Amino acid sequence: MKKIFVVSFISVGYFLNAQSLGNSPYAKYGIGDVKYDNTIETASMGGISTAFISDFTSNFNFANPANNANFELTSIKLEATNENNYFKSNFNDMKSTKHSTYLSNISLAFPISSKVKMGISYQPYSSKNYDILSQREVGGTVVDQNQFKGNGTLNTAAVALSYKINQEFSVGARANLYFGDLTDLTEFSAANTEYIAGYETKNRIRNFNFTLGTSYQKLNTRTDKKLTIGATATFGNTGNMTTEYTNSTYRYADAAGTKMDVTTIDYKETKSKNLLPLQASVGVGYGSENHWFLSGQLDYKKGEDISYFGNTFSLQDTYRISAGGWYLPNYNNFRSYFSRVVYRYGAFYERGNLKLEGNSINKFGISAGVMLPFKNSSITRMSGLEIGVEVGKRGTLQNNLINQNFINLKLGFNFADKWFRKALYN
Repeated sequence: MKKIFVVSFISVGYFLNAQSLGNSPYAKYGIGDVKYDNTIETASMGGISTAFISDFTSNFNFANPANNANFELTSIKLEATNENNYFKSNFNDMKSTKHSTYLSNISLAFPISSKVKMGISYQPYSSKNYDILSQREVGGTVVDQNQFKGNGTLNTAAVALSYKINQEFSVGARANLYFGDLTDLTEFSAANTEYIAGYETKNRIRNFNFTLGTSYQKLNTRTDKKLTIGATATFGNTGNMTTEYTNSTYRYADAAGTKMDVTTIDYKETKSKNLLPLQASVGVGYGSENHWFLSGQLDYKKGEDISYFGNTFSLQDTYRISAGGWYLPNYNNFRSYFSRVVYRYGAFYERGNLKLEGNSINKFGISAGVMLPFKNSSITRMSGLEIGVEVGKRGTLQNNLINQNFINLKLGFNFADKWFRKALYN
């Protein structure tokens, strides 16, 4: 049975690399919609993870690899996300909806010793998948149109190590490999002509950086109350992004998009290393052992200049404030199943990295979730079904920009057991 899970982990990773993700029109800028470090457990608590050390032995924290002092079991997680986006703009009273379901996380984690823990994860980091048509009319007749298209997914594979220095201090490190291809295409066509002027940007990304984390947790054994402080920093950017710009004219031969009579007007290739900027996070949490926990967190991401359709586009610094936690009524009450369910809650506000027409494209939302333990799960072997939901808003209606309301549903499984250990007694 355990071998089947390992083989499934590898095959599901191949599928994750091939899938197509849907998202916002704002994904046309930069590397698209960022989705990384957003597991069900984290998302259900508003995004808090930096000062979150699970009380249970089956959950591995990848966001802050130092926060795995209590992790003791081998764990496999499989998670999927269903995104439901509702768009509105004052420009021509535009309204639209978009839905997408995709595999959002697979991970394998296990203890190497009582002090050293290791995890491997594979997730989509960001994505582009949009198709926007803008038409100009004169006297009720379309005279020309612009069409904006984008597709591709940037994935990440990560390896994390955690080391417990003593009962209070832990450190950790995570190595991150980013890979994928992202494409943006702008097409202009006039009425009464079949030829199109197209400007295509192709980004081929192979990038690497690493995350360092540290955590401190003080438990008052008399009251079972605990204070947790955590911090992370992501830096050491290496690798590059190869960008190809092609300006050409052509016509389509069929509905499948086969190009004919292609004339290249301009072509150039550039390489850049500012794809993934410096990131940092600090968090503080307080709770009662095996009963409840509450945390606040501040995230920062440095703005960078990126190449976009042959021009330089500046991204501003990003700040995100998150608050959330969990509640477990009574894990010893085996007469009442719902007393052993973990209930999660949270909220967040993010100043986005985009600033368009003088408006920051900000985002805020609330979240909730549950971890439904399997029937035979105990506090020391907490396997179960994870369910989470995020509801929020992004963007604005000002200056004919787009307001995006979203409802994201998440579903996953955590299979945890004492694997790969030699029995002491027969």
